[in-house]
Amino acid sequence: MKKNVKKFYQLTIAERLVRLKADGLLSDEDIQALSGSPGLTLEQADHMIENVVGTFALPLGIAQHFIINGREILVPMVVEEPSVVAAASFMARLARSGGGFTASTTASEMVGQIQILDIDDIDQAMHSLEKAKDELLEKAAQADPLLVKLGGGPRDIILRKIEDSPIGVFLVLHLVVDVRDAMGANAINTALEQMTPLVESITGGRALLRILTNLADRRLARSQCAIPAAALAFGEYSGEMVRDRIIEAWAFAAVDPYRAVTHNKGIMNGVDAVVLATGNDWRAVEAGAHAYAARTGRYASLSTWSVGKNGELVGKLEMPMAVGIVGGATRVHPAACAALKLMGIQSASELAEIIVSVGLAQNLGALRALATEGIQQGHMSLHARQVAVAAGIPQERIHAIVERMVKEGNIHVSRALEIMDEWRTR
Repeated sequence: MKKNVKKFYQLTIAERLVRLKADGLLSDEDIQALSGSPGLTLEQADHMIENVVGTFALPLGIAQHFIINGREILVPMVVEEPSVVAAASFMARLARSGGGFTASTTASEMVGQIQILDIDDIDQAMHSLEKAKDELLEKAAQADPLLVKLGGGPRDIILRKIEDSPIGVFLVLHLVVDVRDAMGANAINTALEQMTPLVESITGGRALLRILTNLADRRLARSQCAIPAAALAFGEYSGEMVRDRIIEAWAFAAVDPYRAVTHNKGIMNGVDAVVLATGNDWRAVEAGAHAYAARTGRYASLSTWSVGKNGELVGKLEMPMAVGIVGGATRVHPAACAALKLMGIQSASELAEIIVSVGLAQNLGALRALATEGIQQGHMSLHARQVAVAAGIPQERIHAIVERMVKEGNIHVSRALEIMDEWRTR
């Protein structure tokens, strides 16, 4: 970058949008959607949920410096917490020294469940369902011929006998469906409804719940990075010291659920922000991630950190990632459409790879801060800005008051007002 060219974070909001347009990443309509003018209209919102009375905005920032599978990507993130976008960008820049992030996904397979009750002979019912598997899959496929035409559709049926429940023994049928570029909830729930009469006829039982599971453990996203130790050095900390402290901090989350919850929350700071920006279901992704973290029977870290063969810091993250680029808010919300366009997304798998890479970067940022200078060092200056705004400090005075509060280590609304009063009486 030329010396006389401002960095992205140094630009005004208007200048940032102009640069994105000049780089050919966004159109005027996309910029309007992202800038909230008009953004999501009341009319559009009224078609998305019930009893609409307005819309609710959150900040949308751009995480920079990401190289994922060799491609440079600007990542939109919707989040209210200070330091998240900055941390992701900084860690992505560190990861570039090792080639960036390498990410992959498994097949886009989701699972739907049918709970079958009041069966006289469960073992015989399971045998009959196994014999009728092809017929059941064909019936499920009739629910969405277009999905089948696109190469997706039902893939398998798995049966589970639940023997220890508060209501006794019952049977669960899992329908595995390749949902391609959709999140998949509607397609799977419709397929389950389509199958139900046949399932009841075969088993002689009563189908109660028919619903997708958000434990998408057949639809995983993985990302890894390898950062040379020298790139981690800063201030009084050598690269090897930072590397080893990051691994020591991760080890705490690997064995202790109290620490692991906060550790994984840091990962989700990055994950949720991109999921939200693209109009996907962040609640489903959250639920699946935390269930996956407890899949061994003990809640633990979703990520792993270790020393590579050349002394580099190696990070890996694997988690369920049920996101889509067709249907739902991803096609209704104009800002979500613009976010997908900004990243140049061509498939749901590609989106999942970006999201999991941002999660790994966010995890690295939190571990690095915690293991060295402390989490508050960088966070507090950003938090102080929010405090100053909450105190009603005029725009032209915010920067100076923030600097003063951070220097004093006294970041409160009352202190911001005291400083402002001091200046007024001078």
